Amino acid sequence: MNFRLLLLTLCQGLFLTNNVTFIAINGLVGLSLAPTAWMATLPITGYVAGSALCAGLVAKHQRAWGRQRAFQAGLCVAMVSSALCAYAAVSHNFWLLVAATVLAGYYNANAGLYRFAATEIVAPAFKERAISWVLAGGIIGAVAGPNLASATRDALPVAFAGAYAALVGVALLALLTISFIEFPPLPKPTAAAPGRPLREIARQPVFIVAVAGCALGYGVMNLLMAATPIAMAQCAHPFASTALVLEWHVLGMFVPSFFTGALIKRFGCLPVMAVGVLLNAICIAVALSGVELMHFVAALLTLGVGWNFLFIGGTTLFMQAYRPEEKTTAQAAMDTVIFTTMTLTSFSSGALVTTSGWTMLNLGSIVPVLLAGFAIGWLALQRRTEQNQAPT
Repeated sequence: MNFRLLLLTLCQGLFLTNNVTFIAINGLVGLSLAPTAWMATLPITGYVAGSALCAGLVAKHQRAWGRQRAFQAGLCVAMVSSALCAYAAVSHNFWLLVAATVLAGYYNANAGLYRFAATEIVAPAFKERAISWVLAGGIIGAVAGPNLASATRDALPVAFAGAYAALVGVALLALLTISFIEFPPLPKPTAAAPGRPLREIARQPVFIVAVAGCALGYGVMNLLMAATPIAMAQCAHPFASTALVLEWHVLGMFVPSFFTGALIKRFGCLPVMAVGVLLNAICIAVALSGVELMHFVAALLTLGVGWNFLFIGGTTLFMQAYRPEEKTTAQAAMDTVIFTTMTLTSFSSGALVTTSGWTMLNLGSIVPVLLAGFAIGWLALQRRTEQNQAPT
């Protein structure tokens, strides 16, 4: 691993520390401040809705400022939004908390591009492994996020306000780290290579399936993960147990990254994504079998590994869908779909778990899992047909 990739992996770890801490506490803080219980996950919804709204703006900033300066801007926003979240918790202001998480969406949309930036600082033959290695930085977040939330829960008079304040320091450390990474200039459209319109890029089967795999995989993961702290609280599990479940979940999301790139290199994107769909189905089956601590641990761990295979496989497949000069446009389109899906699932998560319960939430997750499986099977069949029709 080269030095720049190592630093970017650290930035990814700090980014996931922020995300996991948000996931661990936003629903609980929301539940304590919301006017009604079904609005508890609105701060999580605000985070991903802000990401969807900002994805296009982030793409413009990346083109205009370059990777490094755009990433630095995202981290400055992260510090401001975390401070606002802390103040909202202290002042018991639910709507300020929601607004602050919407603002934090700019950082989320920005840092979501670390995975693509990783492929630009390595040789082309290592792009699959670069995506995997950067996402493996999430292991830092898997350990640091839940423990940070637990350790700082009562650091200030209001529960979890200290956790939000600690995230200001996490973003500052990432800001210093990103300043040492030099990124190559992004290709821009020219008269000779103007790039295709987005509607033409988006009509390609490879674009549709890659985006569907990532978006539906993220949607199922977000639907279940966002509801887990609330569901465990409803089942009288202590917060320490919730932190443990989230830690194992995020480890499941990122530990496989050490070998997912090699699996894709050997077997291809679609088989790896298909295994991700199967693991999501297993997660739902385990979650429906009981509500003891080990049921939550096993289900969320399996969910994390399934997400890893779908997301890294889908991201790698997606790189076949665009030309260099179309990079920022295509990447922004993909992330807009992902964040929009996450917005819908995070809102549905809170509404379903507080009104219908953990069982109905899991039963509802079967639909997107089936859709992802159908999309992957459709592209695999289409490619096999094309191979059979190709002249020998």
